[in-house]
Amino acid sequence: MSLLFNDFKSWEKHCAETGEPLYQPVLEYEVEQKGRTEEFIWENIAKAYEVMKDAVQTGLTEDMTSRSGMVNNSAKKVAKSPVTVLSPEFQMLVSRALGAKEVNSCMGRVVAAPTAGASGILPGTLTTLQELHGLEDRKIHEGLLVAAGIALIIEQNASLAGAVGGCQAETGSAAAMAAGAIVYCLGGNVEQVFTAVAITIQCMLGLVCDPVAGLVEVPCIVRNASAAAIAYSSSQLAIAGVNAVIPVDQCVAALGEVGESMERKYKETALGGLANTPRAREIEKFVLVQDVEILPDEDENSEGV
Repeated sequence: MSLLFNDFKSWEKHCAETGEPLYQPVLEYEVEQKGRTEEFIWENIAKAYEVMKDAVQTGLTEDMTSRSGMVNNSAKKVAKSPVTVLSPEFQMLVSRALGAKEVNSCMGRVVAAPTAGASGILPGTLTTLQELHGLEDRKIHEGLLVAAGIALIIEQNASLAGAVGGCQAETGSAAAMAAGAIVYCLGGNVEQVFTAVAITIQCMLGLVCDPVAGLVEVPCIVRNASAAAIAYSSSQLAIAGVNAVIPVDQCVAALGEVGESMERKYKETALGGLANTPRAREIEKFVLVQDVEILPDEDENSEGV
């Protein structure tokens, strides 16, 4: 896609001039930059989406307990909660995002979209969207290409990594990708797609990356759920015609600026924020002791010569 443009404005201009759908330039990028055939790309997008769906199902049906104990079947608890704060559809969205992310934290198979730490957001949002609206797989696959294009532009102008730009760059980017894909899949125009991206970034701006004990578990998993919810609310605002006011490219620039100015301790170092609370430090000590492998004394294993 860098052959064509480096920002959303250029992407929109290109599609307006050529009449191509939003996903087409991203497809061309894969073909030209990586030497792949269109058939190969579509087949692998389909495989990726199957992995996403499998992760959602695994998270909702199998035991999701991590070695640290911080992950303990949250998705199933939300899905089966007898007290429902949310509508059934919203409850489904949250539980699916939690489930897919818990699979990652329990060393299961996921799609890093764009990162493993944000791997519950696109699976949770897109599987729910498909079920609610009866969408064909092909439309979801196109939406995934649109999401990939969004990620490429954010990566060029800001960051997708928590270690570089905080959680705003990781779950924030994933939520922006999801929001854009949702609006695209529901027939929104290019302006509405990019408005959804802009609003999502505005909602996620400034979020720090502060993993407890350095593990991608707390607060990462619950942030996947909340980011999925933000993606949906941003999509609704955009497709209803709400104005983001700040253009999407300027929102991305703000994401990069905030990430650059963020203190290092808030960038995946486990030195600040929630990771620096007394309880988090207790968990950290437990995890470190648990993971130490006690080797037998060297003298006991040595043989006389």
